[in-house]
Amino acid sequence: MARSKSSNRWLDEHVNDPYVKMAQKDGYRSRASYKLLELLEKDRLLQRGMLVMDLGSAPGGWSQVLARQLGNQGRVIATDILPMESVEQVQFIQGDFTEEAVFQQILAALQGARADLVLSDIAPNISGIDAADQAAAIYLVELALDMARQVLKSGGSFVVKLFQGEGSDAYLKDLRGAFEKVLIRKPDASRPRSREVYVVGKGFRA
Repeated sequence: MARSKSSNRWLDEHVNDPYVKMAQKDGYRSRASYKLLELLEKDRLLQRGMLVMDLGSAPGGWSQVLARQLGNQGRVIATDILPMESVEQVQFIQGDFTEEAVFQQILAALQGARADLVLSDIAPNISGIDAADQAAAIYLVELALDMARQVLKSGGSFVVKLFQGEGSDAYLKDLRGAFEKVLIRKPDASRPRSREVYVVGKGFRA
C-alpha cells in the first residue's frame, strides 16, 4: 500500500529530526526526553531524594531521564497501559491507572509516601477528527490531574502535556486553583507546528 503524503512527510521529518539523532546518540528511547530535560532545567523541578511518578511512561524516554538524574538517590514509579522495557532504578506498573486494581498497585509502590513530582506526557490515539481528538486529549489531562491530586504532596509539582484548543482554558483555570504557580512552556524539542505545550504547576495546594 502506498504511503500518504502526510505519512511521507512525517517519515522525512522523523528521519531528519536532530532530536531523533540526538536520542539515538545519547541512548534515549524517545526524542521526548529532550523536552523533559529542558523543563527540569528551566523550572528546577528535580532534586536528589525525590519520589517521582511518570504517567503514560512508555516507551520510557522520560523514565530514563529521571533515572539518570536521580540514580539511587530517589525513586521513580512509572505506569502505562502499554508495556515498557525495564529501566534501571524505575519501578514500572503496567495498566490503566484509573482502574482500582492498578491504582492500588501504585499506592502499594508509594509505600505510604506522597510524590514530590508527577509527570504526564500522555497523548490520545489520533483519529484525525479534530474535535474528537481534542476532547480525548482534555479527558486524559483531567485524569492526570486527578491522579496528581491523590498522590502529590503539599507543595509538590506537576507537569502535563496539554493540547491547546477547546477545553484547554478551563483546564488551566482548574490548575491555577490547585497550584500556587502555573507556567506554560514550549520546549525546543516540541515541533513548532504542534499544538502541544507543557504546563508546569508548582506549589500544590493539598
